Amino acid sequence: MSENRGIMLAKSVQKHAGRAKEKILQNLGKVDCTSDEIFDDHLNNFNRQQASANRLQKEFNNYIRCVRAAQTASKSLMDAVCEIYEPQWTGHEALQAQTGASESLWADFAHKLGDQVLIPLNTYTGQFPEMKKKVEKRNRKLIDYDGQRHSFQNLQANANKRKDDVKLTKGREQLEEARRTYEILNTELHDELPALYDSRILFLVTNLQTLFATENVFHNETAKIYSELEAIVDKLATESQRGSNTLRKQTSNPIKTSSPVQPPVNKLNNANINSNYQNQITTNGGSSLANSL
Repeated sequence: MSENRGIMLAKSVQKHAGRAKEKILQNLGKVDCTSDEIFDDHLNNFNRQQASANRLQKEFNNYIRCVRAAQTASKSLMDAVCEIYEPQWTGHEALQAQTGASESLWADFAHKLGDQVLIPLNTYTGQFPEMKKKVEKRNRKLIDYDGQRHSFQNLQANANKRKDDVKLTKGREQLEEARRTYEILNTELHDELPALYDSRILFLVTNLQTLFATENVFHNETAKIYSELEAIVDKLATESQRGSNTLRKQTSNPIKTSSPVQPPVNKLNNANINSNYQNQITTNGGSSLANSL
């Protein structure tokens, strides 16, 4: 097992080194490279399509996050409105019902955006990474093919100097194998890239129709709810102007003044005072009478 792994590793290193060398020679203009202008056009379309789809996916993900944040904020606001709107006020039950309907609308709106718009968009953009891997593999096989082609050309040039049919035959086989591998991938991509590019129209039509229809329903139904809420508050305003919900001023009872509390009269003292007074009268009267006699 270790020997097989060592052999596979050596082949892999040799292959990567050969590709790097071939690429450097092509960039320096030392050797020619196989070109395919039609494929290049398909690849340019693919790159633009992928960039646009990725941006749409990024922005829509951000939009849904904002919608869910707005959903939470709307619920908190409506809870505060229901709390401050007193139960005895007109339309209290209707207001509770409308705020509940608003909460349901937000939940349905966020669910549809995620389920019917975002999931198909993720599926659509999920095609690009696999296709990109296939394009990269095709490009590697193209370098392998060009490398084998140049190696075989060198063998043919040296064949005039020394006869080496074995190397020439092996080189031809390797060249044919590299060409066949490259052409299979190249042919498949010539079919798949245009098909993927053309699919963008049908996808965008379906996806955007769903998005705009969902937005339309949500905003129309929300407008109806807020119209009802406005009517409820208008009715409360009318009743308030009539004084229906005004706290009436109550007249308080007149203040009663109380006389100062008189201390209780001591009956015993009064009796003694009266008795002493009577005795004085009697004594004085008797003395006067005696003197007159």
